Amino acid sequence: MKTDRRLGPLSSRDFRLFLVGRLTSFIGTGMLPVALAFAVLARHGSTSDVGYVLGADTLPLVLFLLVGGAAADRLNRRVVMLSADVMRALAQGVMAAWILVGHPPLWGFLATQALVGTGNAFFTPAMTGLIPEVAPAESLQQANVLNSMAEWSGRLFGPALAGVIVATAGPGWAVGADAFTYLLSAICLAGLRVGWSGTAATEPFLAQMRTGWRAFRSRTWLWSIVAQFSSYGFFVFAPFFVLGAVVAKQSLGGAAAWGTVLALQGLGSVLGSMVMLRVRPRRPLLVAEVGLFGFALPLVALAAGAPLAVVASTAFVSGASIGVFGPLWDTTMQSQLPPEVLSRASAYDWFGSMVFLPLGFAFAGTLARVLGIDGALYLGAGWLVATTAVVVCLPGVTSLVAVVPSPSGPAPGERTAGENASGPWV
Repeated sequence: MKTDRRLGPLSSRDFRLFLVGRLTSFIGTGMLPVALAFAVLARHGSTSDVGYVLGADTLPLVLFLLVGGAAADRLNRRVVMLSADVMRALAQGVMAAWILVGHPPLWGFLATQALVGTGNAFFTPAMTGLIPEVAPAESLQQANVLNSMAEWSGRLFGPALAGVIVATAGPGWAVGADAFTYLLSAICLAGLRVGWSGTAATEPFLAQMRTGWRAFRSRTWLWSIVAQFSSYGFFVFAPFFVLGAVVAKQSLGGAAAWGTVLALQGLGSVLGSMVMLRVRPRRPLLVAEVGLFGFALPLVALAAGAPLAVVASTAFVSGASIGVFGPLWDTTMQSQLPPEVLSRASAYDWFGSMVFLPLGFAFAGTLARVLGIDGALYLGAGWLVATTAVVVCLPGVTSLVAVVPSPSGPAPGERTAGENASGPWV
């Protein structure tokens, strides 16, 4: 696949369609933390109820990720993603209508978001494997940067838009917008010309799972960082989103203020990702890990009762740290792993990273009652700093050197001329 160097991956028609679908979907998804949190609070839900609803999509995501990864490597990745989009659009459409015409019970929120999570479980590992199929190999990092920018642009515009919609029209319309964006994403995927049929297609399902597991556990850099993010799900991310929304309601100004915080976090990630369009670090995982320290700042600001301007500023820094980490992590996986197991290894990545997030959402209220809201947030900040410091010291992370594809575009996972002896297969 050849590319116009001035446009990079945007020279590919399929990648342009893919990116448009991702951007619209991310904008809708960015509305959800604000829309769902305040929809639950509007029906006099508790802090624990908010956590249950925000975490309802993560449990089926964790349960079905490994199945989704195997399906993506076995079947046509584009069809798997398209089917997942249709499921998510229907689920969010039902939820939006339910909010608009009445007061859905807690189980209604949980059921529809569980369907969304199931769709995410099939969509996410397939997406990781599809990006190298729609983007030229020599601009793979740029493609991941643009995908990350689309995600965080959604987090930038989605929460701010949701805050306005919730304040003026109600949360149901924000959820309806999310349903519409999933539909647009499905239309874009339907227009792609690429497909994939892998050598693993004839393997029994369990054999596929074992092959993916071997690819995952044989790479220290992969499983150690996944273990790190696994703990973040309980101690860092869930308290930030659940308790952050509660702090915003109590002392920062409500939905519009929390939407502003999440929007500034999105802006930081977009700008951090933009830097990675030009910067290609020789040791990508070391750079990515050092940047993660910035995510501790908004947790400390929320715990300390800082004013909105300070919380929003620290959220901007945390977003920039994720904006740097995401493209470097995705590119490392896509270039270091054989393409025929990429979606399965990605599924193990997502499974490990998400496995404790449902518990984190479910127990965020309990943690706040035991430690206090500020204590739970300080614990998250301290945990992030300590675990990131450990991972940064691991030789497998600090010594991994980026693979630089030749302009002719070798397939991801292929050894290139002049590459270091360790190669992408280590």
